[in-house]
Amino acid sequence: MTAAVTIRIQTADFDVAQEIAALTNSRTDIGAVVTFSGICRGGQGGDATTALTLEHYPGMAEAEIARHAEEAMTRWPLTGVTIVHRVGRIVPGENIMVVLTASAHRQAAFQAAEFLMDYLKAHAPFWKREETADGTGWIAAKTDDDEAAARWDKD
Repeated sequence: MTAAVTIRIQTADFDVAQEIAALTNSRTDIGAVVTFSGICRGGQGGDATTALTLEHYPGMAEAEIARHAEEAMTRWPLTGVTIVHRVGRIVPGENIMVVLTASAHRQAAFQAAEFLMDYLKAHAPFWKREETADGTGWIAAKTDDDEAAARWDKD
């Protein structure tokens, strides 16, 4: 069977269970699905997030995510990848994104999911504006995210 790759950027919420079902439907070659769900967190106090607004560069974001999904497919024996990322205004408790990786065996699915998450967190062309009780501001890139992504660089 061929590998299924689905990439969507959308404003609407999604159902993680439906995404898993779509990836695995009628597939008998899948032995493991690793799921990472990113959810908007709020926190407590004056600097607690009351909402995030995510923006992207249409076309470029999808192409960059697809390029990294294809790289994951070449590095690990995957049978499928699904990446759904929301844009627009998202409040605490709502889904931001989901990464699903499917393989015959769990190790490949786990490693590919980590690779894709590290890429999305550090390098995907999304911009986040955070709202708090104290105001609104853009979220800067974090050194920890860059370091996590750097571990996947090929020598």
